[in-house]
Amino acid sequence: MSAIFVMIGASLLIAIGFLIAFIWSVKSGQYEDDYTPSVRMLFDNTTPQEKETAINQETFTKTKNKK
Repeated sequence: MSAIFVMIGASLLIAIGFLIAFIWSVKSGQYEDDYTPSVRMLFDNTTPQEKETAINQETFTKTKNKK
């Protein structure tokens, strides 16, 4: 029976530790990322003209390296 009390006490200490860690992370701003990197990669920051320039430069360097 005393083992149950020890296990309950240990689980309560661990739960309180996790609660304190969660509160600390919220207060320090860990969850304030409104624009996550996983969504950021879905949006293209370059304009079509910039893409065309990059493609042209890439093909130019490929043909230049072949010679």
